[in-house]
Amino acid sequence: MLKRLIKYLSFICLAALSALSYQLFIFPNSFAPAGFNGIATMIQHLFGINVGYLSLIFNIPLIIAVFILVDRDFAVNTLIYILTFSGVLIVLERVDLSAIMYQTDTGTSTIIGPLVAGILGGVILGIAFGMNCCSGGTELVAALIHKYKPSYDFVWVTFALNSVVAILSFFVFGFNFEPVILCVLYCYSMSVVSDKMLKGAKEALRFEIITDHPEEIAKEVIEQLGHSATLINAEGCYTHNHKNMLICVVNKHQLVQLKQILAKYPGTFANVSNVSYTIGQFRYPRETSSTLE
Repeated sequence: MLKRLIKYLSFICLAALSALSYQLFIFPNSFAPAGFNGIATMIQHLFGINVGYLSLIFNIPLIIAVFILVDRDFAVNTLIYILTFSGVLIVLERVDLSAIMYQTDTGTSTIIGPLVAGILGGVILGIAFGMNCCSGGTELVAALIHKYKPSYDFVWVTFALNSVVAILSFFVFGFNFEPVILCVLYCYSMSVVSDKMLKGAKEALRFEIITDHPEEIAKEVIEQLGHSATLINAEGCYTHNHKNMLICVVNKHQLVQLKQILAKYPGTFANVSNVSYTIGQFRYPRETSSTLE
């Protein structure tokens, strides 16, 4: 129960931070962010309808559909996020934040506004995704599409929607190219940061090591790096001599340490590749270990 409460409080904090980011960095600087909220921002700019109300109108039907058809926990988590995000936006409309808003003398920001908003949005989105939640809009549509067409690449749908938002912003914000550029900058910074948030902590390096000293190298990897290795019998195709291959996955910051270990053993060859994602307790190296996996 306590764990669930902490999780819900996390969604509330993330959504409130996102709403504050909109008030401080997006609304004052005359550009539209990505996705459905970008459309809502342009409607607010044209007709004065608060994005908070529009977010509820756009997302509640989608959340209900996801709850019924896809994932109840995901839908409930997202509902808490959307209710908080919308509620905070509605409340902040009545609060004078002009003293802390980022806004240039001309009323537009060339870089800082969308860049900061994109970075914050990426961090928020990355954390939310990792906790089985989303910020609504296109992510909910993606969940519904994936339910019935798992192989469908939703990236192109997201790209198309964001492109429409960017193009429309040219007309909405006074026939000016700057809002288009700011929208693209926001989308790019948010996608890069959210991707790093989702994958960065789980990225690693995979070493395939050909050596005549497998036991010695494995022992040092276990003792010094806290990771183990897998030993595979191999055969050289040119000489047909018996070889030993160690497969070892280590954290990126351990690259130099492992290179120093391998340098001690003549005739050792290794190739290195990036591992984009690891599952399990990889981030927490073993403190003690005496056997190979």
